[in-house]
Amino acid sequence: MKISIVVGGRFHAFDLAQYLNEKQVLETLITSYPKSYIKKNYKKINLEKVQSIISKELINRSFGKIDFLNSLFNINDFSSKYFRKRACELIAYNEIDILLGWSGFSLESFKKAMSFNCLKVLERGSSHILHQYEILKEEYNLIGLKPLLPTKKNIDIEKQEYEIADHIMVPSQFAKDTFIKRGFHSSKVSKVPYGVDLKMFKSNNKKLNDKDPKFRIIYTGSLSVRKGIIYLLGAFCKLNLKNSELILVGDIENNIKKKISKFLDHKNVTYHSAKSQSELNNYYANSDLFITCSIEEGLAMVQVQAMACGLALISTENSGGRELIEEGHNGYIIPIRNIEYLKNKILYLYNNRDELREMGKNSQKKALSFFPGIIMAQKY
Repeated sequence: MKISIVVGGRFHAFDLAQYLNEKQVLETLITSYPKSYIKKNYKKINLEKVQSIISKELINRSFGKIDFLNSLFNINDFSSKYFRKRACELIAYNEIDILLGWSGFSLESFKKAMSFNCLKVLERGSSHILHQYEILKEEYNLIGLKPLLPTKKNIDIEKQEYEIADHIMVPSQFAKDTFIKRGFHSSKVSKVPYGVDLKMFKSNNKKLNDKDPKFRIIYTGSLSVRKGIIYLLGAFCKLNLKNSELILVGDIENNIKKKISKFLDHKNVTYHSAKSQSELNNYYANSDLFITCSIEEGLAMVQVQAMACGLALISTENSGGRELIEEGHNGYIIPIRNIEYLKNKILYLYNNRDELREMGKNSQKKALSFFPGIIMAQKY
């Protein structure tokens, strides 16, 4: 069996590529990331298998934040179109059994693959794009910000990909349900959560057993409207717990900077810009609790990483939390946008540290079932 991957960005594609390369079934990894990044961070990927179309990243990072240019045309749509067309030309269709493409980046490749004897599998890391559009539009209106939403072109492309694909992979039941509600048969959409590198992400056993008086909450990922960061900051700062710390690791989305600036100035909030995968383990290992308040997400990979490092989880229903959390055993599921509910859960764990530590140990054990080999066996 030979598999080619097409991904405009990184997502969990590089972790998948590492595993497939080890099993000698990776034909090609086509990505917008440079080979130098892959060489540094994903050493198990054979660089001879990598085709980098870095112009997409260069265009987005150089011009994507220039409002004037974006008012004339959508920079991301332009760069994505170029990536899709170039990727389509690089695939050896007659040499592969499976073409695994990420949603939004695979339309032209899938269309061409229809003339060859290969299975077209679409990876969709979030909910159905129409569900995503609707819930994010609602969220932007609720918090009073100008919406940053999938464009009509994005939506049209993804809808075509959904139809052409032989199969669609999503990481959570939440995401799968949004497809079923849009008329897709359950058999076409498979729920397979993400794996985690247990050699890279592992617990600090001293932290699990020590009674460190400081209560540390961590969130890693983008600080954005979609990730519900305003609710996590709101709950933590309102509690204002003695000897506590909220550690945030990730880049801040431009349109929310003003909204959250007062929270970031709180004496117990520590902010770090985005870190490499290899650096994240140290942040997790010295924390007690991982929280994500995502409004819409397939499954946050960082949650599985935190579990492997021995952290209890608090997660929304809309971020794949139900795939990871056994209520009260290794964490809690919370409804979206509910600051009071979140405050109560944080306060309970703050006051019950022994239970929190036990939840962390349970998380670590549960993470073993998310070993990449097990996950990949489910996929293929």
